[in-house]
Amino acid sequence: MKHLEMFSNRLTRMSKHWKKWARRRGITCFRIYDRDIPQVPIVIDLYENFCLVSEYLNSYPMSDEERESERDTIRNFIIEILQITPENLFWKTRERKKGNLQYEKLDTQEKSIQANEGGLKFKVNLSDYLDTGLFLDHRTTRDLFRKEASGKNVLNLYSYTGAFSVYAADGGAKKITSVDLSQKYLDWSKENFELNGFSHEEHEFIREDITEWLKRERTNIKRTQYDLIIVDPPTFSNSKKMRDIFDVQRDYSFLLNSIFRDFSAPGAILFFSTNFRKFKLDADELLWEDIQDITKQTHPEDFRNEKIRFVWKMRK
Repeated sequence: MKHLEMFSNRLTRMSKHWKKWARRRGITCFRIYDRDIPQVPIVIDLYENFCLVSEYLNSYPMSDEERESERDTIRNFIIEILQITPENLFWKTRERKKGNLQYEKLDTQEKSIQANEGGLKFKVNLSDYLDTGLFLDHRTTRDLFRKEASGKNVLNLYSYTGAFSVYAADGGAKKITSVDLSQKYLDWSKENFELNGFSHEEHEFIREDITEWLKRERTNIKRTQYDLIIVDPPTFSNSKKMRDIFDVQRDYSFLLNSIFRDFSAPGAILFFSTNFRKFKLDADELLWEDIQDITKQTHPEDFRNEKIRFVWKMRK
């Protein structure tokens, strides 16, 4: 089929381009194919000598047998062109999911490797979850965050595996507080700290529902006032560990204004991001000032799709 031939040619050309690009930057985890051809709606990310394929819904009519045959052909192209072993290829099917569903376990292989980015090392798990533990689309945002971190008290809400916290530590942050609902990801964050020679004991890792933590901690007269904050919440979450449902469009103003009033030091800088594609930010609802949309500025070069997330930078 012509589209499969087009895919083969496209992958050959783009893999050479992005591998050279990554070598020049010391990056070992990056994207080489981003649903470039509509009939082949997959994303291909490289992590060291491993390949992660994310398959999206293919709306082109075909039988299940035809789809499986085409999938095998694509898989063989990837193995041959990228020169990887079959066991180093991980294939995952992505569907639109809400809340913490993208973080639920898919497998128990525990295929974890170390990847490099921005002069730092990160543990990534290619087998067990839909996401690997490192969101490649925030590579540039993390670097901007690092440049703001020197000597500051840093707060990382919805911290996941702590990549922003590690960047802040590398940037010379005074103290870093990472808050997430999952102990699994907080432990993973500590591993990432240790991988880079940073002692996690010098910082805080708090397992808590962020909304409840904000409500409770604001009554603590000794609470920390933060100079640099990153807020990257899920679009929607109804985790059993939470008291209430979280909806980013509905709840973002409460979230950001609560941080402004109770947790931000004078002159504080906050980065806010969401991957909800229909999200609308109303600056009039926020107490923060100098609100800058830095989405285009932080878009990674190796991502063809520019509508993957929004990022704002704001000041107190």
